[in-house]
Amino acid sequence: MKIGVAGLGLIGGSMAKAYAKSGAVVYGYDGNRVVQDFARLQGVLTGELNRETVGECELILVALYPQVSMDYLKEMAPYISKDAMVIDCCGVKSGICKVGFALAEEYGFTFVGGHPMAGTQYSGFAHSKEDMFVGAPMVIVPPRGDDILLLERVKTLLAPAGFSHLTVTTAEHHDEMIAYTSQMCHVISNAYVKSPRAQMHKGYSAGSYMDLTRVAWLNEHMWTDLFLENRDYLLRELDLMIGYLGEYREALAQGNGDRLCTLLAEGRICKEKVDAE
Repeated sequence: MKIGVAGLGLIGGSMAKAYAKSGAVVYGYDGNRVVQDFARLQGVLTGELNRETVGECELILVALYPQVSMDYLKEMAPYISKDAMVIDCCGVKSGICKVGFALAEEYGFTFVGGHPMAGTQYSGFAHSKEDMFVGAPMVIVPPRGDDILLLERVKTLLAPAGFSHLTVTTAEHHDEMIAYTSQMCHVISNAYVKSPRAQMHKGYSAGSYMDLTRVAWLNEHMWTDLFLENRDYLLRELDLMIGYLGEYREALAQGNGDRLCTLLAEGRICKEKVDAE
């Protein structure tokens, strides 16, 4: 198999390493030439992904920032083989899928939106791992959700990454869910560590502190793009959270133990229901 990986950060770098380990020929591109050369020196890349080599690829994985991914696809689309499948790895889907589906129809290749549900709080090729996706789910947004042959092809092409299963959805539903399951977690964590007490936590913190603050260590440039791209859904979740926090604050300010206990019980019950599913 010959594949191309555009963007050699944490996600793209991990994809490149996984496919290289499987024996695939991997062409790669990164906006930072030093990273691209380093990946080649490590033996991860066979060569550069460019207008000449992209046409050889059966699978092209685009792991760039959302707007950069759209621009990259527009530039490379005329050179992609009609037999190829392009899967993006962006954290939001509506914008990239709109562009990808249109380009695929115009130039004859297949485009599928994708979001690998794995990662760490760190970024960059240096932190990428060949087993990053082993056992992890992969969300995909196909042109049609009922095209069984296409879904089987996606499953086969992604097999070297080691995903446990595919979650098939629409771009809109993906973005709605990701605003809650991922983006809100990063906003809350990032805001939480701004307390002056964060600088004095040692000796006073344990697992709950570590759990809540882990993703505060983020790539601010990437997450700014993701938040703005998905701002409508994210704003809705933020407004809900601000409302809930206001309820806790009001109960505390009034010294209303019954109300506070009720709020805490509601949250516990919600968690029990989620874990029981």
